[in-house]
Amino acid sequence: MQTKMLIGGEWLDGSDRIAVLNPATGDVVAEVAGGGPADATAAVEAADQAQRSWAGTAPRVRSEILRNCFHAVLEHSDDLAQIITAEHGKPLADAKGEVAYAAEFFRWNAEEAVRIDGHISTAPSGLHKIIVHHPPVGVVVMVTPWNFPAAMITRKVAPALAAGNACVIKPPKETPLTALRVAAILEDAGVPPGLVNVVPTMSSGSWFEAATEHRATRMVSFTGSTDVGRILLKRCADRVLKAGMELGGNAPFIVFEDADIDAAVEGAMVAKMRHSAEVCTAANRMFAHVDVADEFTAKLAAAMGSIKVGNGLDEGVTCGPMINAGAIESIDSMVQSAIGAGATAAVGGAPIDGPGFFYQPTVLGDVTMESPITRQEIFGPVAPVIPCSDTDQVVEWANDTEMGLASYVYSQDVARAMGVGERIHAGMVGINRGSMSDPAAPFGGMKQSGLGREGAHEGIYEFCETQYIAASW
Repeated sequence: MQTKMLIGGEWLDGSDRIAVLNPATGDVVAEVAGGGPADATAAVEAADQAQRSWAGTAPRVRSEILRNCFHAVLEHSDDLAQIITAEHGKPLADAKGEVAYAAEFFRWNAEEAVRIDGHISTAPSGLHKIIVHHPPVGVVVMVTPWNFPAAMITRKVAPALAAGNACVIKPPKETPLTALRVAAILEDAGVPPGLVNVVPTMSSGSWFEAATEHRATRMVSFTGSTDVGRILLKRCADRVLKAGMELGGNAPFIVFEDADIDAAVEGAMVAKMRHSAEVCTAANRMFAHVDVADEFTAKLAAAMGSIKVGNGLDEGVTCGPMINAGAIESIDSMVQSAIGAGATAAVGGAPIDGPGFFYQPTVLGDVTMESPITRQEIFGPVAPVIPCSDTDQVVEWANDTEMGLASYVYSQDVARAMGVGERIHAGMVGINRGSMSDPAAPFGGMKQSGLGREGAHEGIYEFCETQYIAASW
């Protein structure tokens, strides 16, 4: 298990030590090196030196190295999944699924590396040629979250490397072990030293300031809460840095009266509970038509009540712990506030006593749009069900939020579902399905859920500039 930070191809001790806890037990899993502002600066300088030659490397060569990374991550899927479960707590099956998803970004971007388009045309005046191409931005500072400690790194690193950039990664203090292991795997797979640097820290503010102050840094790619994203955007503005922001969500899950209720419940369980409900695309507000609200609530409560909660390493567990004690306090505060406003707990509704940070899978019925829980990202195993009566009303309610990441619509009338999906202000819409993430699809949100897209053909261009050359011959 790698516990040192990686700068310029060297594994180094830091000025600090970060204790990594297993949220299922509260026990210390390991201690990793923690860096400070000076280490962040050193990492940017190392990345800058490495990126200069990497930018000139043939796209096919970059592509083959990324293909090696794809295979290498899969070859280490078992140990990576064990690390993810140990420091994050998600069930081992979910952790293995995350590793497979993480690897796919290398395969996809290995293919995209040789397909960065440009064009040449004749100016309308006929006096010169217009040449447009897309060089890399340079050094990218990446700040990644704890809920997908492998995939949220590879979703950024793979297209960044494919486009010819270098990166400096600040992993979350809760899950740095996965980031360090991924970096070691990439190093062994042939990624040149200095292109991927990983510096965990306990001093996020000063670390970020030092990293972004460096003249070589040209972009920040962040996944995390909207509140933190706003702060980082303000810092980016000081240097006019390019910014990719994948922020929070408040996803509506709409069930119309003509929906297949059993299919809707099955989809809701995926949209709400995968990866222990700690997902930015998780269904956050369940809107069910009044004609089917009772049936949907009862069946969803039965499904939630049958979930096995526990240590992610234990057989049969499908919901692990929350990340820390603060998460439990936040979730329970929202639940109790909703109950105080008139909601009823169809199942669950309280923390689980004992070691670790666990919360009962919960379904709240009779929730109204006035309840505070409809305004917050829950990030836990709680599903509030809000009865609704007509299409226009539910679309208005779905859009009554500053967030716009994901949304879900269930109806057997596909034209109706598609029409509603197009009216919802969200970057991603699932029609009669509870998941939508795919490396081949553009991931990202509208409004305060983010800027830019990750994945798909669009994703690699986030890490490119656009340069125009006027030429005469």
